[in-house]
Amino acid sequence: MSRHQRPTGMFGFSIVWLGQFVSMIGTGMTRFALTIWAWQVTGQATALALVGFFSFAPVVLFSPLAGAIVDRVSRKTVMIASDLAAGLSTVVILILHLTGHLQIWHLYAAGFFAGAFESFQFPAYSAAISTMVDKKHYTRANAMLGLAGSASGIIAPMLAGTFLVLIGIDRIMMVDIGTFLFAIGGLLLVAIPQPKRTEVGERASGNLLKESVFGFKYIFASRSLTGLQLVFFSINFIATFGFTVLAPMILARTGDSEMALATVQVAFGVGGVAGGVILSIWGGPKRRVHGVLLGMALTGVLGQLVLGLGQGLVMWSAGAFFSMFFSAFVNGSNQAIWQAKVPPEIQGKVFATRRLIAQISAPVAMLAAGPLADRLFEPAMAAGGAFARLFSPIVGSGPGSGMGLMFIIAGLVGTAIGLGGYFFRAVRDAEDLLPDYDTLPPSDEAA
Repeated sequence: MSRHQRPTGMFGFSIVWLGQFVSMIGTGMTRFALTIWAWQVTGQATALALVGFFSFAPVVLFSPLAGAIVDRVSRKTVMIASDLAAGLSTVVILILHLTGHLQIWHLYAAGFFAGAFESFQFPAYSAAISTMVDKKHYTRANAMLGLAGSASGIIAPMLAGTFLVLIGIDRIMMVDIGTFLFAIGGLLLVAIPQPKRTEVGERASGNLLKESVFGFKYIFASRSLTGLQLVFFSINFIATFGFTVLAPMILARTGDSEMALATVQVAFGVGGVAGGVILSIWGGPKRRVHGVLLGMALTGVLGQLVLGLGQGLVMWSAGAFFSMFFSAFVNGSNQAIWQAKVPPEIQGKVFATRRLIAQISAPVAMLAAGPLADRLFEPAMAAGGAFARLFSPIVGSGPGSGMGLMFIIAGLVGTAIGLGGYFFRAVRDAEDLLPDYDTLPPSDEAA
């Protein structure tokens, strides 16, 4: 099959989407199984937070370099290499576990390696959408990606919780490796067009250092793009502060129940699927900024706040559902704004920098959340603790109650951040202030 005969457009995108969906299920199963293993070995929220930190920090830190490379080479090649690296890290962890040598720090190292290559995924996949599908389908395509993540969030915990008993952690990782190969096969089948070179792309070209910093200059030249990034910088810090302690909170409050954690994670997936389906059918609000800001506020008050107030599966599941339901609108709407405003030939650089600015706060929150849970909030909510008398009527008492209080704080602050965005015109009217890239004369600088 020649390159020109290979599928592209929404059909080609759907093939890639299917491969990533299957791969996400495998990754989610391995992540769930290793979370249970790490908790059983350490019993500390800090250990789980560090696993998250070492997996996520390189994704953020290497983003500018990754974006520059994505715009230089074939995006399809970058996507395949990223999947291969993630699969290789799973192979190494599998070998260590099979030989009885797996230690908690191995998860940190493997996470860092996979995360470094994952930094290429977001700019590559985001930019690929812009060249594969028509602009009118951007929100729908982004919703499909979100839907894949959410649906895998339903399937992976259910399968992992069952397979841990039936086949064990080793075979779960073997299944994961197979799903990576499936995803790579999907990428090999399709054609992913490279963007046409324009004047704005030529101005962004240069050595790797110049291209790595181009995204910063591009974003900071626009008050609206900068404002949107500051909103996400803030919300990602406070959301990560809460969600970092989700697994230890559930496990601590249920006596290490794997099925309780799986049930709550499934609820996250169901909420994401529901939100993704509605967004993909509806296409999102006409003013996408409402999907961003109102979605953030509702995620805080109906998601994280409810998770913190809950002391059983019903409330936890409800909070998990609404967290991901409204997050689908936040992410899908925001992605569509950027894809419409930024020329495709520089999206790799700009989107990678955008990710760094928006999410650089998340690793900091991960580092802070674990120790704060273990050393401040949990002891303070224990019998006779400094916070117990004031907050135990709200979040209950015993193991996990301190982490519940952390969720309540995150939910209230997150709601304020979302609504606060409306007080700034550069954010509130970003879609009016920024022209779509395809309406710019060839000689104009994009905002």
